[in-house]
Amino acid sequence: MARIPKNYLFGNTDLKRLIIPLIIEQFLTVIVGLVDSVMVAGVGEAAVSAISLVDTVNVLIVNMFTALAMGGAVVAGQYIGMKKENDACRAANQTLLFTTLAAVGIMILVYILRNFILHTVFGKIEDDVSAYANTYLLIVSASIPFIGMYNAGAAMFRAMGDSKAPMTTSLIMNAVNIIGNAVLIYGFHMEIAGAAIPTLISRILAAFIITARLGNQRLQIHIERPFSIKFDGRMIKKILRVGIPNSLENSMFRLGKIMVLTIVTAFGTAAITANAVSNTIAMFQILPGMAISQSVLTVVSQCVGANDFKQADFYVKRLLKILYICMFIINALVILSMPLILKAYNLSEETTSIARTILIYHAVCACTIWGVSFALPNSLRAANDVMFTMIVAVVSMWVFRIGASIVLANWLGLGVLGVWIAMTIDWFVRGVIFTARYRVKILKKARQTVKTVKNDGTPFLT
Repeated sequence: MARIPKNYLFGNTDLKRLIIPLIIEQFLTVIVGLVDSVMVAGVGEAAVSAISLVDTVNVLIVNMFTALAMGGAVVAGQYIGMKKENDACRAANQTLLFTTLAAVGIMILVYILRNFILHTVFGKIEDDVSAYANTYLLIVSASIPFIGMYNAGAAMFRAMGDSKAPMTTSLIMNAVNIIGNAVLIYGFHMEIAGAAIPTLISRILAAFIITARLGNQRLQIHIERPFSIKFDGRMIKKILRVGIPNSLENSMFRLGKIMVLTIVTAFGTAAITANAVSNTIAMFQILPGMAISQSVLTVVSQCVGANDFKQADFYVKRLLKILYICMFIINALVILSMPLILKAYNLSEETTSIARTILIYHAVCACTIWGVSFALPNSLRAANDVMFTMIVAVVSMWVFRIGASIVLANWLGLGVLGVWIAMTIDWFVRGVIFTARYRVKILKKARQTVKTVKNDGTPFLT
C-alpha cells in the first residue's frame, strides 16, 4: 500500500488505533450472539427460533438508533475537521438527549404492539416458539432506552477517532451477558428468561459506563456538566438531516428482513433454525467489514469537515483494501472451522445441511461484493449524501431482496437458500450504483483538488 503523507489527518498508527478496537468490539458482539445461541440450543430448537425471531425486531431497533447516533457522529466529526470543538461537544449533547428520549418512545410502542409483533409480524409459528418469543420480547424490550444511550455515547467516541472506550465498555457488557447466561440458564434452569435477563442488565450497565466516560471534560468531544436537557433545534436539525435518512434506510432494511423472515417461517422449524444459526455465524464472516465501515465514516467525515476530498478518496481506497484482505482471512477461517461450529449447535442433519450450504455461499459473496455495498456508501453518508444512499438502499431492498426472495424461495423452490441468494443480488445492485455515485461525489472532487494544486499551488476545492 502507498505510504500516508505526513500532513494527512490519520497516520497508520491512528488507523490501527481506530480499526483494531472496532474489530475487537464487533467480535465481542458477535461471539456473545454465538454463545447465547449455543447456550439456548440446550433448551431446544424452539428456543433458538424464538430468539431469532425477536432479535430480528431488536436488530431493527438497534440499527435505527445506531443510525441516529451516526448522524450525530458525522456532524461532530465534521466539526472536528473544521477545528470547531465546542460545536462538536454541542452535537454530542444533543445526540445523547434526542436519541435517549426517542428510545423511550420506541420502547413504549413495542410494548403496545407486542401482540401484533408476535402474531402478525412473525406470521404463523408453532405454539412453543410463540411462548418463548413472548417471554424474551417482554424482558429484552426494557433495554431499548439504554441501547439508545450506549449507541449515542459510543458514536461520539468513534467520531473523535477513539474506538478503545466503546471496545472496553463492550467487553464489560458482554462479559456480564455471558456470565449471566451461564448462571441463569445452567444454574437456575430459567430457559429463555435466562438469556433475556442478562441481556437487559448488561445493556443498562454499558449505557451508564459510556455516558460517564463521555462526561470527561478533557476529551475532544464531551457532554456538559451538569447535563442540559434543553433542545437546540438548529443542531438537532443538522443531526437529523443525516440521521433520519440513514435511520429510515436501516429501518426499512431490517423491516425487509422481517418480511423475508415470514417467507422463511413457512418452510418449518428446520428452516427457521438453519436461518437463525446462519445469521449468527454470517456475522463473523462480515465482522471486519462492519468495523472498517465505521472507520470509513469517522475518517471521511473529518476529511469532509476539512474540505479535503483528496484525502477522503485516499483513505476510502486504503480502507477498502484492508477490508477485503481481512474479509478473505476471516471467511477462510470460518469455512475451515464450520464442521466444529455447526456440531456445537447440536442440530438435526437436515438443519446442518441447510446451514452449511448457506454459509459457503455467503462467504463467497462477502469476499467479493460486501465492501462496495456497505462500506463504500459510508463515505457518501460522511459527505452528507444521505438521501441518495437511502433511496437506493430502500428501492433495491424492496425490488431485489424481497421481490427476488419470493421468486427464488417460493416460485423456483429454492427454499431458505433462495432468500440468501436474493439478499446478495441486492448487495450487487447496491454496490454497482454506490460505486458510480462515489465517482461523482468524492472521486471527482478529489481530482479537482489535484488539478487545482497543479495550477496555482493551493489546495482550494472548486
